[in-house]
Amino acid sequence: MASDLTITSTYRMNSGYHIPVLGYGVYKSPKEICNTIVQQAVKAGYRHVDSAAGYYNEAECAEGLLNSGIPREQLFFTSKVNPGKINYADAKKIIDATIKNINVPGTQGLKYVDLMLLHAPFGGKENRLGAWQALVEGVEEGKIRSIGVSNYGVKHLDELENWMKKTEAEKGKGKGGVLSVNQVELHPWLARPDLDEWCSKRGVLLEAFSPLARSYRLEEPVLAEMGKKYGKTPAQVLIRWSLQKVCLLSHKADMSVANMCGKGFVPLPKSVTHERIIENADVYDFKLSEDDMGKLHTGVYEPSEPNWDPTTAE
Repeated sequence: MASDLTITSTYRMNSGYHIPVLGYGVYKSPKEICNTIVQQAVKAGYRHVDSAAGYYNEAECAEGLLNSGIPREQLFFTSKVNPGKINYADAKKIIDATIKNINVPGTQGLKYVDLMLLHAPFGGKENRLGAWQALVEGVEEGKIRSIGVSNYGVKHLDELENWMKKTEAEKGKGKGGVLSVNQVELHPWLARPDLDEWCSKRGVLLEAFSPLARSYRLEEPVLAEMGKKYGKTPAQVLIRWSLQKVCLLSHKADMSVANMCGKGFVPLPKSVTHERIIENADVYDFKLSEDDMGKLHTGVYEPSEPNWDPTTAE
């Protein structure tokens, strides 16, 4: 349960593999510093790095993980198929390119991708499903352990689930792939209860990118109040909210859903500042009360970038 989490905690995904409950995001992190900052993150306790083909820093992040001195089996590396390459042929090429990037010459390499996602539901239905097929084949070929999606709305998830069921009926169990993760923007001003319910019912983990709402909300009075109460920063309060997300379902009328979900979000805070990397991992010595979780149940739908919400894509 969320209340018992530590820096070393993991969740079991539908694939059967485990994912660390706290990840380190490297979106827009310059590749020139990724080796260093990833090592700093690992030293601070992170074991999970969230990269993407479109971040252009896969190799440097892999190098940082490999240089950390931590055994490969304790590390977790995520990448994603570029939003503009969501189709079968391009996804196959990107998977192979990622494998090449993370197997740094002169090292043992990461060997495989722990989690590969489709970065956005772009390209239309046929291309989305084709790209998913490429991920399934990547698992079958031993290049990827677990697969998932990013920025998928309920309609995209329904579309994928229907294809998976149809493919399994025609070709056999597992041939449609196993959906383990949906990574979307999540924070108190964008809690996405529809996605929360859909994923919770199916055991699909929700990863929270921009868990700090891109810092736009750090001056909110409610965060200042809680920070003072718990002796924590507003950023730490928001990360703790993600970890305790399960409490939010107690505010829903459908308690059958609440009873099914014992897992919080998997937050992916990002920073290139050493002190903040450490600060963002220092969230396991306090717990937000049920009343405070309720205060952060805003009920609003406000993406950090109002004109960019891929979950509504056609």
